[in-house]
Amino acid sequence: MNDADGVSDTQDTQGAQGTQGAQGVNDAKGVIRLLLAEDQGMMRGALALLLGLEEDFEIVAQLGNGDEIVPRALETRPDVALLDIELPGRSGLDAAAALREALPECQVLILTTFGRPGYLRRAMEAGAAGFLVKDGPVEELAVAIRRVLAGERVIDPGLAAAALSAGPNPLTQRERDVLSAAVDGATVADIAAKVHLSPATVRNYLSSAIGKTQTRNRMEAVRAARQNGWL
Repeated sequence: MNDADGVSDTQDTQGAQGTQGAQGVNDAKGVIRLLLAEDQGMMRGALALLLGLEEDFEIVAQLGNGDEIVPRALETRPDVALLDIELPGRSGLDAAAALREALPECQVLILTTFGRPGYLRRAMEAGAAGFLVKDGPVEELAVAIRRVLAGERVIDPGLAAAALSAGPNPLTQRERDVLSAAVDGATVADIAAKVHLSPATVRNYLSSAIGKTQTRNRMEAVRAARQNGWL
């Protein structure tokens, strides 16, 4: 059903149905076209293999880099995009927001190893229709795919409860930008160059972020923000 690049090699046998299928619309047999973005090759291959066993699923694209998601989605027109969060290049959360603008008919289901409440909130803000952790059985994932395509929202119940108790992300966008630039232990001057701000302004944002995360220094603030899914 799929070639080496994850794009369907099925030949169109009826002109109208073939054109409709190429546009990512379910054909008469109800085939659901899936795009899968996961940076770990073994995990990506296993998911593609298992989901490909479902009679109504077709894997039209497999990606390992977030920058490729929107271009390949526009090329292959998937019905549902399954996105990891932590990808090289653009994150799955940023790609979800971009997909909502570029291909609104494509439903996004976030799959992640990290069940962090902040990630769930950001995924919903980005327009994702579902959010699941990867340790669940593939049968549940298959059901979730069909549910989001039917217009439902599917969220891991344990994570939903944690998100409600955790409260909103306290960091502003600028504070998140500055902390993200500090992840590798960068100096204030390095951070300032990356985010195009003055060193004094960077120090102010770092101080504010440290206070909001109730930590002692910038690296502790980065760890706390990542653990909560705020970055």
